[in-house]
Amino acid sequence: MEIRITPLGAGQFVGKSCILIQLGPKTIMLDCGGHMGLKGNDRFPDFQLIPEGVNIDLLIISHFHLDHCAAMPILTEKYGYDGPIVMTPPTLAIIPLLLEDFLRVSESQNKREKPYTREMIHKCMSRVTPVNLHQSVMIDDDFEIIPFYAGHVLGAAMFYVRYGHQSAVYSGDFSMTSDRHLGCAKIKPLKPDVLITETTYGSSVRNSKSTRERNFLKRVQDCLSNGGKVLIPVFALGRAQELAILLETYWDRMGLTAPIYTATKLAEKANEYYRIFTQWTNEKIKQTYLEKNENIFDFKYIKSYEESNPNINGSEPMVILASPGMLHGGKSLEILRNWCSDEKNLVIIPGYCVKGTVGAALLSRPKGEKGRMKFPNGLDLEVNCTVIKISFSAHADKNGILSLITQCKPKNVICVHGDIKEMKPLSQLIKREFKIPSFCPKVNETISIPTQSRIPIRISRDLLKNNNTNNTILTNTNNNNNSSISGTMLFKDDKLYLLKGQEAIEMTRLKKFTLNFVETMECKGIHLHSKQWLLKIQNHILSKNTFIKEGSAKIIIAEQQNLIKIKGYSLNIQIQTDKIILKWSYKDEDLAMSVISFLQLLIEN
Repeated sequence: MEIRITPLGAGQFVGKSCILIQLGPKTIMLDCGGHMGLKGNDRFPDFQLIPEGVNIDLLIISHFHLDHCAAMPILTEKYGYDGPIVMTPPTLAIIPLLLEDFLRVSESQNKREKPYTREMIHKCMSRVTPVNLHQSVMIDDDFEIIPFYAGHVLGAAMFYVRYGHQSAVYSGDFSMTSDRHLGCAKIKPLKPDVLITETTYGSSVRNSKSTRERNFLKRVQDCLSNGGKVLIPVFALGRAQELAILLETYWDRMGLTAPIYTATKLAEKANEYYRIFTQWTNEKIKQTYLEKNENIFDFKYIKSYEESNPNINGSEPMVILASPGMLHGGKSLEILRNWCSDEKNLVIIPGYCVKGTVGAALLSRPKGEKGRMKFPNGLDLEVNCTVIKISFSAHADKNGILSLITQCKPKNVICVHGDIKEMKPLSQLIKREFKIPSFCPKVNETISIPTQSRIPIRISRDLLKNNNTNNTILTNTNNNNNSSISGTMLFKDDKLYLLKGQEAIEMTRLKKFTLNFVETMECKGIHLHSKQWLLKIQNHILSKNTFIKEGSAKIIIAEQQNLIKIKGYSLNIQIQTDKIILKWSYKDEDLAMSVISFLQLLIEN
């Protein structure tokens, strides 16, 4: 048996996350995203790479970011996938808005490259089934999924997937550190056959959050004090709220008056989502909202760009949080065009930018370089402003990924959603630190993970109570553990049971028969002194104390019949002139074998 994993996207790069995993006869697609740095059909996974004859049984969407969900309507409405789709309730609520925004931006850039229609988005989303955290969902017989909290963005989840005895965990995007509005990822020690993990910052270790926050706020205030303007490209939901809370708190503490605007309609709708899904935020926000009935996202200093309509070409210093975060279009790119020529202005990029976007091009420019700059999308701009990156990304860094492996305890690791330069060192480190295989597959490269066949057996409670195991069978995971449990094995309704004999009889409604055994030991040439031999046998049985619990049975010696009986046990031992005859039933097999071995030693000596 083996598990097969094939990336259709996010193989040795970040973007269009789409992973096929085959567990037995089941094929699951993990995410179905797009690449914001590419154009046309290259933006989406190539579904023609799905092997002929392979049918997708389940689509799992980890969270609402477009690089994980943008290709959903293509899969369902163009390629005809009509099977189950699962995601968390916040993800289900937010994805339609992001898909429609993505469609609007695509239409504004090139109407000929319109990927799908609004009607296709609505039809696709109507197929979705929401699943809650820690909810065990049976997709089919012995086919189970369980979502776990991933941090990262509102509603993001890691998914445990099991079919039969094969299992996997898919991390999606996750964060192992809490921030100002979300908690950190948490998962049980599930010991899956394979963990498929993102590696966006797989070789990086970020500074502490407080250090980054101080640096961010200082750079913002310094720019404003010098008469400049600050553009912060952000994802509409997630980093927009995180940095808005940070700026709001700082403005209130320092008494600052420079205006702050959010230039994203989706971010302005965030209050509603965070009210509805308060249980997905961190403990501080839950407590503030539930106990004080206060919403931390009702900002005092941050205003809507659309409603305020500020003069962005005027001389007034200001801060604008605008989407998209990678500057591949939309309001953030529009504002960049207006501000980038002024060296007093500042652009702070807080998140990851995939190759091919304007954001990635700005960050790749040599430090301090000014002047004309040509971009991959054809833009040609005079860029004299300062561009810096201060990471507030909600992706796990190297230590966070290692922490997830420690929590989850997988047998193998597959690295995806990262640059190969980040992946390879991390993969080698995983092999050294955890002594488990680790792989970095390319797109359309299949990794096969061998798995051991395991047969589940249902053991009755009464059998466990009556066996002298002290629960070591259930709690000891050491492979060298020699603990055992005895019972009657029954195969019924395609399931295996280990039961007490009477339970098996009742379940099958069979008649009870007792199977008796007889062993005759020849002792020719040996003078058998009946009483002495009877006493030796008695002492052996009592001294061993292995098969008979102390005080639970009484040994009866009938000297006239040269016979030993044990009250409560079926074993009878009779000594005759030149032979010893033993009789017992199957339930006392171990006791009988012990006595026979002892008698063989006596006879041979």
